[in-house]
Amino acid sequence: MPEWWTYTLSDFLLFSPRTYYRLIERHNAAVWPAPVLTLALGVTIAALLRRPASLGSRAVAGVLAALWAWVGWAFVYRRYATINWAAVYFALLFAAEALLLAGVAMRGEVRFGWRRGAPGLLGAALFGVSLMVYPIFAPALGRGWSRAEIFGVMPDPTAVATLGLLLATEGSSRWPLLVAPVLWCALSGATLWAMGSAEAWIVLVSAGLAIAVSVARGRRSP
Repeated sequence: MPEWWTYTLSDFLLFSPRTYYRLIERHNAAVWPAPVLTLALGVTIAALLRRPASLGSRAVAGVLAALWAWVGWAFVYRRYATINWAAVYFALLFAAEALLLAGVAMRGEVRFGWRRGAPGLLGAALFGVSLMVYPIFAPALGRGWSRAEIFGVMPDPTAVATLGLLLATEGSSRWPLLVAPVLWCALSGATLWAMGSAEAWIVLVSAGLAIAVSVARGRRSP
């Protein structure tokens, strides 16, 4: 029996990369034309945050809540769980984030908006990557457009976009909202790393940057 230290992440993988990317392809086909709608929602969010306002922030939180609930149910629970038994528990993470965002939308606790300074610029960059760069990874890596990962349809770009938006917010109320996207990025990053996927760097770096920037901002706060 091999010693425990000889195991790698790939030894714990429950499915092959081919199976995972085929699952994405089937999901995209099943929910079409949802990717067009969610990308349009992403552009709308970016436009709303050019001039931060209470009503716009509530709308952004409400849209994010709906997308986290949708992705958690439609992909993580209904599809991903068919190849990964742990995905049932991951879906609860998405449900929790959806509920937190819905609460923010109702109470107006968090003011979303693009701001000057390193956190704001980094947040805008992460949001831009999730919206415009993520869809081209699949064709660029030879998997084809049918397996593209779209904001609001797939978990990874949705989590990265949320981290970007939260980095551009003010106030301590954003802290609970960071937990689910950071955890998902860590879990997904480990899975993608085990599959040898280049996207692993995106989610892992996004989670690390979100934690580092948030901690640094917290230390500067009185």
